[in-house]
Amino acid sequence: MQLSVHSLPDPAALQRTRQGRLKMLLVLAVCAAPVIASYITYYLIRPEARTNHGELILPTRPMPASDALPLTDLQGHAVSTSALKGQWLLLTVAGGDCDARCEKHLYWQRQVREVLGKEKDKVDRVWLINDAQPMRAALAPAMKDATVLRVKPSDLAQWLSPAAGRAVEDHWYLIDPRGDWMMRFPADAEPRKVQKDLERLLKAASSWDQEGRP
Repeated sequence: MQLSVHSLPDPAALQRTRQGRLKMLLVLAVCAAPVIASYITYYLIRPEARTNHGELILPTRPMPASDALPLTDLQGHAVSTSALKGQWLLLTVAGGDCDARCEKHLYWQRQVREVLGKEKDKVDRVWLINDAQPMRAALAPAMKDATVLRVKPSDLAQWLSPAAGRAVEDHWYLIDPRGDWMMRFPADAEPRKVQKDLERLLKAASSWDQEGRP
């Protein structure tokens, strides 16, 4: 009987592999640390002095890649989901005909952003139209400084979801600059309280968040 002796793993190579993985994990931790720290500051430090209007989404839900969440502009051109990253997004969902609930959301969405003052350039207004109806022409002037995109409801459902017993159109959603859905405001949200939540988050994120997209 003959025995075959195969080469043994190179200890040096195994060590290099372990070191490489450790370095990669450290890089990821450093990149995520500012965002995590801002959330900890906002939600965990002195919680007795704070009542949040919005519901924190834990774990946060990353924005899907474009192949999983196809977006188009009003002219039908594809828009990459990565183009939305780099800013806080105050997002609403509604059909293109925009009923009374939608008009109310869009109006207060604009007002809340304006009262943020010098911080408002860190926040973008986004309206996702979830049907094939054209946007009413009367809404165009109010939406000229906002992002209006189309999305299929089935695709959007892979990312955003309403509270139990509610429709996706009932809420505002807050997306952080990394593209993570991290907060859902209640149906019939109180604009002043939404503003307060945004101000606190922007203050907590001031060490790493900048105006405009990179």
